Amino acid sequence: MTLLQDFPAPGSYQVTGSGRYDSAFAVSELANASFAAVGQQMALLMQATELSSEVLPVTVNQRLASLWFGYSFAAQGWELPSLWDPIAGNYPCRDGWIRLHTNLPHHRAAALSVLGCAEDPAAVRSAVETWNGSELESAVVERGGVAAFMRSRAQWLEHPQGQAVTQEPLVNWVAPRPVLLRNRPEATAARPLAGLRVLDLTRVLAGPIATRTLAGFGAEVLRIDPPGWDEPGVIQDISLGKSMATLDLRDREDLQRFEELLAQADVLVHGYRPGALDGLGLSRPKRTQIAPNRIEVCLNAYGWTGAWAKRRGFDSLVQMSAGIAEAGSHWAATDKPTPLPVQALDHATGYLLAAAVLNALTRAQTTQAAASARLSLARMAEELVQIPRQLLGAPITAPTPEDYAEEVENSSWGPARRLKPALQIGETRMQWDSPARACGSASPQWLASS
Repeated sequence: MTLLQDFPAPGSYQVTGSGRYDSAFAVSELANASFAAVGQQMALLMQATELSSEVLPVTVNQRLASLWFGYSFAAQGWELPSLWDPIAGNYPCRDGWIRLHTNLPHHRAAALSVLGCAEDPAAVRSAVETWNGSELESAVVERGGVAAFMRSRAQWLEHPQGQAVTQEPLVNWVAPRPVLLRNRPEATAARPLAGLRVLDLTRVLAGPIATRTLAGFGAEVLRIDPPGWDEPGVIQDISLGKSMATLDLRDREDLQRFEELLAQADVLVHGYRPGALDGLGLSRPKRTQIAPNRIEVCLNAYGWTGAWAKRRGFDSLVQMSAGIAEAGSHWAATDKPTPLPVQALDHATGYLLAAAVLNALTRAQTTQAAASARLSLARMAEELVQIPRQLLGAPITAPTPEDYAEEVENSSWGPARRLKPALQIGETRMQWDSPARACGSASPQWLASS
């Protein structure tokens, strides 16, 4: 069983459906490959666990795969909250453009503190115009905020962090160790991950996509957020099939409860920056002491080496940093940043994280050993820019009613419809056992022990 290192070749899986995103980059090609990676790794796991006597064929619906890279949830009779804070956006500075990401209150406060202006888009714009982009970026980051100056591809590849990221593998496997998996008699060909316990410590957006994918094949996903956490306009899309609980890992009793959950988990998925879990008393040796047989995968924004490895970031910021938004402006013949039509770095990283979990499960099943996988949005950006644009046909603009499943999803916020699954492995399709749920709506416990 080989380690997952890359996306599958286009000819190794069947593609149905049509349509593509109109972009400077191969976004729909990346969507196809992302779903195919999950499908192929699931096919190998099903054979290894004797749920299938052969490696089943994988089929990806290109239109639906592209749409799942956007937003899968459609409210029925009510409106979703805005995805963006009013201050968040791209602003012209003295020497180019910068993006401020201010959805979280402390990130917004950091940016406003540096700019010394009122919480008003016009005031922010006037203040930003007085700064050089890289200097403002550094000042916001040093204050605990998040921002990204728009660089060209050439500038990024000359930047020390760009150079560090290009030297990293797409899937970085580390810390191999013996792993003995629990038996899962609940698993079937229809629900191959039934009985698998996945502890989810991820937020906005790649990590939650990974765990949503595992839930779609029957895994029990328990997501842990800090008390009071919410992601308006996002959580409806990515909490599908999960139990959403809260714990304060800085509180001794809550940390002890988390350790009890981890001890019973089969998989840990987290998005903490290097060293952040150590600060909570959950170093890698400690995690291995608590859960020696866990599969672990994780991600960050700007890679695992270089000075920016601990820098906070999001898909839209990495697109600015890595030259994607600048290249898009040339493609669109505009002087403004032109990002991808969807947050493709998040989505592709999320699906490849899920594929890495499946790969590690298969390795543990067949060799009683596994390593941990690390991915990053910045490294995914490097992967995207290397994929040739090959798809033809009409551009995809928005989902149609036919793209959604017929049944109504009774989410925590109201009725909704969900996109049809884009992936099929033999006769196995993704389906979810529960609707999207609000943060903090469940107790921090595994369902089997409730």
